Amino acid sequence: MQENKEKSIEDLVEDAKGFLEARVEYTRLYLVEKVSKIFADLVTNTAVIVCFILAFLFGSVTLALFLSDVLGSYTRGFGCVSGIYLLLAVIVYLTKDKYIEKAIINVAITKYFDKLADKEEEDEKV
Repeated sequence: MQENKEKSIEDLVEDAKGFLEARVEYTRLYLVEKVSKIFADLVTNTAVIVCFILAFLFGSVTLALFLSDVLGSYTRGFGCVSGIYLLLAVIVYLTKDKYIEKAIINVAITKYFDKLADKEEEDEKV
C-alpha cells in the first residue's frame, strides 16, 4: 500500500512537471506570436508612413514648381507653398486640443479594441 502511495505521488509530481513544461512552452510560443505581430505591424506602418512622407514632399515640390510657373518666380512659388504650410500649422495648433487629439485618441482606442476582439474570436475558434 505504501508503495502505491509513493508511486501515485511520483506520478503526480511527473504530471505536474509535464504540465509546467507545457505551460512554459505555451507562454514562450504566445510571446513569440505577439512579438511577431507587433514587429510586422511596426514594419508595415513604417513603410506606409515613409511612402506618405515621400508623396507629401514630392507633392510639395511639384506644387511649388507649378506655382512658380504660374507666378513667374521660384521665390513666389515656394513662398506660397511655405505660406500654405504656415497657415496649416496655425490651424492645427489652434484646433489640436479640441478636435485633433480627441480624434487620435478615439482611433487608438478603436484599433486596440478591434485587435482585442479579433484575438477573442481566434481564441473561441481554437
